[in-house]
Amino acid sequence: MRRAVCPGSFARSPSAIVVARASALSDEVVVAVGVNRQDGCSAPRRLDMLRRTTTASPNVTVAGFSGLLTDFCRAEGVTAIVKGLRAVGGFDYELQMAQMNAHLAPGVEGRVRAYPCSARSCPPRAVKEVAAYGGDVSAHLPGFVHARLLARLAERA
Repeated sequence: MRRAVCPGSFARSPSAIVVARASALSDEVVVAVGVNRQDGCSAPRRLDMLRRTTTASPNVTVAGFSGLLTDFCRAEGVTAIVKGLRAVGGFDYELQMAQMNAHLAPGVEGRVRAYPCSARSCPPRAVKEVAAYGGDVSAHLPGFVHARLLARLAERA
């Protein structure tokens, strides 16, 4: 069985395009949620949002992890890491990470695939900031995630 991982902290839901492409390449895709202590969203809430976002894809599962992605890949039998890119700077960073991953987990070496995100895929920080100022970001989020964002902003106001 070919298993791929779409890793991230997922300050918002993963790009549907990236998950769909990973899903077409592999028998199973794991959306792996790492810990990001700076964004303020709890792990259970984030995992719930991602599970709801990916329910239409039967070969996609969601799992949390802490520590190194390469350790997670070895433990889960993952052979490919799939990432989305928003800008040229992302490629530079992902190339460096691929080189480090090749050192840490030779079995995953050379299997990092990067796909451009859709034009709607803006950085999470930008989406949150625009929403905080009352801008319409509904096109950038699944409906239930957008509703949660607006509710959290209203709580803070």
